[in-house]
Amino acid sequence: MSELKKGSKKLLNAWAFYDWANSVYTLTIASSIFPIFYSALFVSQVEKTVPAFGMVFKSTALITYVTAFTFLVVAFMSPILSGIADYVGNKKSFMKFFCYVGGIGCIGLYWFSLDSIHISLLFYFMGLIGYWGSLVFYNSYLPDIAYPEQQDSISAKGFSMGYLGSVVLLLVNLAMVMKPDWFGFDMSIAKTITESGTEQEIAEALQTAKNKASFEAMRVSFITVGLWWILFSQYTFYILPKGVSNGGKVTRDVVFNGLQELRQVWIQLKQNLRLKRYLVAFFVFSMAVQTIMLVAVYFGEEEIAWGSSDAKTQGLITSILVIQLVAILGAFLTSRASSKFGNIKTLIVINFFWMALCFYAYFMETALQFYIAAGFVGLVMGGVQSLARSTYSKFLPQTEDTTSYFSFYDVAEKIGIVIGMVIFATIDQITGSMRNAILFLVIFFIAGIVLLFRVPRTELKKMD
Repeated sequence: MSELKKGSKKLLNAWAFYDWANSVYTLTIASSIFPIFYSALFVSQVEKTVPAFGMVFKSTALITYVTAFTFLVVAFMSPILSGIADYVGNKKSFMKFFCYVGGIGCIGLYWFSLDSIHISLLFYFMGLIGYWGSLVFYNSYLPDIAYPEQQDSISAKGFSMGYLGSVVLLLVNLAMVMKPDWFGFDMSIAKTITESGTEQEIAEALQTAKNKASFEAMRVSFITVGLWWILFSQYTFYILPKGVSNGGKVTRDVVFNGLQELRQVWIQLKQNLRLKRYLVAFFVFSMAVQTIMLVAVYFGEEEIAWGSSDAKTQGLITSILVIQLVAILGAFLTSRASSKFGNIKTLIVINFFWMALCFYAYFMETALQFYIAAGFVGLVMGGVQSLARSTYSKFLPQTEDTTSYFSFYDVAEKIGIVIGMVIFATIDQITGSMRNAILFLVIFFIAGIVLLFRVPRTELKKMD
């Protein structure tokens, strides 16, 4: 088909539809079903450890380390690959590649087991790097397909479609896990138990059968995520243009052009005191925020007394949905607060909220307390992410090269995630408690608050 003109409704909708396709990864794999599934692998262990890479890791520490490593790869890979894709004009091919890697990784999680931990973690790595890798090229399409006045609205539409699609599939997956018999999963028990067992033995056998069926349903849910992601992305790939080539061969300069642009941004940042101080503050508090969001479900699974496996599964997934819903309200309230009190003051207050949540999480033990925490996390999660990025945008100098500045912002955010996750995993591994790791993150929020107070109200030039 012939390429659609920039700004056309069909082209914009096709771009936004990729959010519908890929957002199921973040909700089902990253945030809900997989953390519950992963923790269930260790349910028969007292210490919950696993040998991997020549060491013995605490279960939660291992998955946190792997997540941190993946973000490190993405942080260094994305500016290089985006530079190549822009030069040769085939960003759609790169986007497809990462989409398929991620989708296959999700499907491969069906076979995740402790007996083959290394290949299992490879599938987990593929899903994570596929998601974030494809986003690099997905986001870079926005200025190509939309005019500046269209970008905010179509970006918001993509977010809305992603939220809707991910919730739809998560509800289906939740039904599969909670009511496996509805979907044909085997819940039969031995005939001898039903004929001669006591009521308690029969009840225990039924519960065991349901647990096994639910576990199998979790595995199947990973396949549904991979297929959903790959199949629904085809419409986006069919409509989006391939890209505009600059001609010529890919040389060493082209490969490292993205890194050189980041270096130039860093040099320019030194001349802008307000932007530099804000970015340092963002780097510090963002590493704590992102870490909490990535480990929240693992924390809830391990540290909270749910009463039963069914209550745990339903409670954790319900908490994720609560966070998603409240985050929309949080983003709205944060926007109103920033317009009235200013971005920096609002960010300082939000950091105080996050700090209080860390203290609260250290002491919480019951399901109700976890639900309350989920509500407050949602309230400040949506706000801090949107406000942090918009504040950075407001502080940018007059320049046409905003892409390089935001590339620098994204890399800084991901390196912050790496540092935060490694610190969290190390404390978890050494002390044997995620509570200690959560409490330690208070230090980063305190530092973030202090650094935000040092951000000048007006733009100042740094002369050294």
